[in-house]
Amino acid sequence: MSRIRDPYVRFCERDDAGLITQHHPTRCVLNMAFFPINQEDLKVRGWDRADIILITGDAYIDHPSFGAALLARVLEKEGFKVGIIAQPDWKSDKDFLRLGTPRLFFGVTSGNMDSMVNHYTAQRRIRSDDAYTPGGKSGKRPDRAVLIYTNLLRRLFKGTPVIIGGIEASLRRIAHYDFWQDKIRNSILADSKADLLIYGMAEKPLVELAKRMDAGEDIADIKNIPSTMVYVKEAGDMRLPDADKCHDKATFHEMNRSFYKNYLTHELYQLNGGRMLKHNPPAEALSENQMDELYSLPFENAPHPVYKNQILPAWEQIKGSITSHRGCYGGCNFCAIAIHQGRNIQSRSEEGIIREAKKMSGTITDLGGPSANMYQSTCKLGFPASCPRLSCIYPKICPNLEIDHERQLKLLDRLSDLPKIKHVFIASGIRHDLALGEKRYISAIARKYTGGRLKLAPEHSSDRVLKLMGKPSIKLFERFSDQYFEEVKKSGLKRQIIPYLIVGHPGSTMQDAMNLRDWLRENRIHVEQVQEFTPTPMSISTAMYYTGMDFETGEPIHVPGPGETRRQKELILPVAKYQQRKQRRKSRK
Repeated sequence: MSRIRDPYVRFCERDDAGLITQHHPTRCVLNMAFFPINQEDLKVRGWDRADIILITGDAYIDHPSFGAALLARVLEKEGFKVGIIAQPDWKSDKDFLRLGTPRLFFGVTSGNMDSMVNHYTAQRRIRSDDAYTPGGKSGKRPDRAVLIYTNLLRRLFKGTPVIIGGIEASLRRIAHYDFWQDKIRNSILADSKADLLIYGMAEKPLVELAKRMDAGEDIADIKNIPSTMVYVKEAGDMRLPDADKCHDKATFHEMNRSFYKNYLTHELYQLNGGRMLKHNPPAEALSENQMDELYSLPFENAPHPVYKNQILPAWEQIKGSITSHRGCYGGCNFCAIAIHQGRNIQSRSEEGIIREAKKMSGTITDLGGPSANMYQSTCKLGFPASCPRLSCIYPKICPNLEIDHERQLKLLDRLSDLPKIKHVFIASGIRHDLALGEKRYISAIARKYTGGRLKLAPEHSSDRVLKLMGKPSIKLFERFSDQYFEEVKKSGLKRQIIPYLIVGHPGSTMQDAMNLRDWLRENRIHVEQVQEFTPTPMSISTAMYYTGMDFETGEPIHVPGPGETRRQKELILPVAKYQQRKQRRKSRK
């Protein structure tokens, strides 16, 4: 199959929904570099239908930071005809019928965010905005978007396979605690009745699935693709407790312990809603060459023209940034990056990043990944799936971990020397425990590569709470801050450290919150916001929240409810407000 990249350009006029209403030789141009979003786009390309149609809860932005666009480009490279339906109106059938029936399958994602996290605060209150929607308006995607979209497709396109993926499906792939309903739910594969679930970063499994279906294999017979969950008739050797038994807290604790211990190396089985599901181990991490190839695909690096001049907040935030790597070996218990992106650090080459930067001008607003200074980190043993550690850096940095801050500094310096680039910043934050003692790196970060504010994540001051979070002692944060401000003082610049803090984490108490408040005051630390712990599906901290058990020991722990979490936050926020008033008075002088 030859690669599809139709250069044909058609003059047209669109209505507010993006539908072509009339062709004009002089009015506006349909940019064929974007994927088709309606029947007229298909006709212009000369396609009778798409091979694969991707449905996403986000607006369509053709950039590698947005999952649907990234996967569409990957499939396009392999020769498949791809269409995208972005933010369809689930209250009507019209949008779902827009591109007709795909030859192979529908792919469904809620978008870059879990729809429930996108819609609700930690207090279960409805959010008033959505960064992935034109104008930042909320209400353009439903609650539990993957379920709603899949059910509609099942009704409208009987017999057409539906594949689910993205963060919402990935973190609901086994029985899980649902904070918004306060109950244990089945795997989203069983609940949605989709044909197959792809978890994690889906490039490799999605291409393999598409090729096998294109070769004539029935999706019901495809059981062994890595990073997938499928239906099977019988369970194998490694079986998790049945989903309907996981409402028992001891059983749920046992299930999560077993999952985290075995999911990288074994096929796992779980009975969900009367059907046996098989969880295949993750796909291999992408190599440096594969990462470079991925980010060099012909993205338009822009929102689809249908949005005209509307502001898309998520796009505004990342359009000046460059992704240097993916994955995280930090192993924070409240975070699910590792079981989604993987623990392996998958880095792009310096040359690949430089090529992208040469197309930009002005300021590179962020160069990084989940933690910027994990770039080009490697493991002497190759991040073996059999390694029993959940974190490479907690409780201590593993002796097999090889961290290369010099390589990141070299990249930052090269980017800074590009003629069209004025500044390069790291805005996504670094792991301070990794950078301790790296004097040249700390100096460069302090003097040049943070725009006045460095984001760090101590998360709390209580070592007992930090242990439950899987975070290092607060003493490491204090030591790093001393080294950082020593460099700031030498340079004569004004710099701030902005700490991320979490209240209401399982195991934390009101006394811990008071101690955190006192610690902030004693250290004159400026905080702008405090995050309330939200129990997102499949994280270790969420398992502790539901069971009231220490994940490692099984011992009982205190679990703050939403009301206590709010009171903990109220203890901290007066410190933040006081610091803000003090800063405003200082700036007026």
